[in-house]
Amino acid sequence: MLIKKQFNPLTVARYMRVDLALAILFSGAVWALYSTGNETLPGIPFSIPATLGSALAIFIAFRNQSSYARWWEARTAWGTISASSRVLARLAVTLSNAHRGKSNFRDDHTKAFQSAMVRLQVAWCYALAFQLRRHDRWEELRPLLAAADYDRMMRSSNRPVTLQLIQGEQIYEAMESGVLVGFDSVQVEGPLNALALAQGTCERIRDTPLLRQYHYFTRMFLVVFMMAFPLGIAADFNHLHLGWAIVPVSVLVSFVFAVMARVGEVNEDPFKGTITDIPLNALCRSIERDMLETLGENQLPPLAEPARGILD
Repeated sequence: MLIKKQFNPLTVARYMRVDLALAILFSGAVWALYSTGNETLPGIPFSIPATLGSALAIFIAFRNQSSYARWWEARTAWGTISASSRVLARLAVTLSNAHRGKSNFRDDHTKAFQSAMVRLQVAWCYALAFQLRRHDRWEELRPLLAAADYDRMMRSSNRPVTLQLIQGEQIYEAMESGVLVGFDSVQVEGPLNALALAQGTCERIRDTPLLRQYHYFTRMFLVVFMMAFPLGIAADFNHLHLGWAIVPVSVLVSFVFAVMARVGEVNEDPFKGTITDIPLNALCRSIERDMLETLGENQLPPLAEPARGILD
């Protein structure tokens, strides 16, 4: 996720190099034709590119709004994941500790249950992030899981779901051993259900792209506008003996439309692994720190820091 407020113009130009090249090519060709002094060269009324630009702006605005809605829904889902993970850790610790006065209380069993639940949840968050971004970083989860649980996760196709299944088994094993009693399991299942729903939201966003028609026609209308705009202003600039201005004016206007179109394009998939994505690694690290602290651990992993204005 980009968090810096200022951007290097050269970096932006490199990022938009294809659109800039097309704008320079089209406007340069028109300038070259009019610079010959041939007054019979055809032009088009400026009302044509003006009308086309207005329609393109509306189309881009609608697409950008839809793209941002997807991005914000993804961020909201991860806000739910963060909150529900903390609630799960709190319940796993407080509910199991609440039974210390019972005759069958076993401190070692209780601590083992708390550690297993918390570390499974940390692994679940990272596993979901890896799966959404299609990263092959599963080895990083080995220290968080028992060997049998890690092998079981690796054999599954939807690994976060498998980790939640293991968590459910841990809960009911704790009920059998007396670590949890009564309605404790119902309370712990609440945040697990919220986490499952949040995972489903993220998977829906990842697997259902914004309608491809928006991408195709936005690009097509943008190219048509880049071709029409210099033709619409060429005659007026040539009569003013400012034919050379056709190129910079056309490039500037085309660049504005191209940037707006690109902003919507890059926000369509918030889990693609680009610099505009949801900062999944940073969110997972924050969740990990909070949950390990719930266990009373003092040596916590460092917070993720932005690199060159980008938080991953």
